[in-house]
Amino acid sequence: MTNSERQTIVFDIEVAGFLWDEVDESTRGYLVQRERDPKRRDAVPERLALYPGLGKVIAIGLWLVEQDRGLILLEGEHTEEHPWEKVGDSKIFRGSEEQILKRFWEVVGARDSAGRGSRLVTFNGRGYDGPVLMVRSAQLGLTPSRNLVPYRYDLADHCDLFDVLTFQGATRDRYSLDYWCRRFDVQSPKGSIDGSQVGRAYREGRIEDIGEYCLRDVRATGELYTKLADTLLPLFKGGS
Repeated sequence: MTNSERQTIVFDIEVAGFLWDEVDESTRGYLVQRERDPKRRDAVPERLALYPGLGKVIAIGLWLVEQDRGLILLEGEHTEEHPWEKVGDSKIFRGSEEQILKRFWEVVGARDSAGRGSRLVTFNGRGYDGPVLMVRSAQLGLTPSRNLVPYRYDLADHCDLFDVLTFQGATRDRYSLDYWCRRFDVQSPKGSIDGSQVGRAYREGRIEDIGEYCLRDVRATGELYTKLADTLLPLFKGGS
């Protein structure tokens, strides 16, 4: 079986950190004490989405590479999948955090008629999205349908493009998705908001803007993946 015969699913998430007052005093003190830099210490209350178990998953974007279509799982009043006009060739599913997580695990855990699972693609999904999804699901009593952070040095199951473009940790410099999209002539996903503004946008009720940002991110990641699929990826174990 070659990877080209498998379905390829790109995913990305957006998380709204809990409010500082919602976090217990012991945890607040622990997080502040961990930061030696005064500026980073002052910023802790606004960065809770980056800490394990201290954020709510509010959007999960998926892009089906072979079919060139997307699905956004977005927090809100429950509605079944239906076409979404904000991003071309996409659908939207809305529900509670538990409902969108359950739907995500259904999609990525599905197997085709030959029993093959999908190949997952992310940008820094091993370092952030995968662990957050698994930990948050466990907090809510949900069992993940697969391990999103498998063996690092094999791209067959989860191809993290951030890992690929740092040659699995060999290079010191780290660059953003926007940077790499511009290097490979992929339209940048940057829009009206970025990752640092998600919490504020969520509190302002701009949930659909967050969903659009998330889905455009995964579409761009999918396009970057196709640029690398026949060039860089075959150089890595499981990449061809």
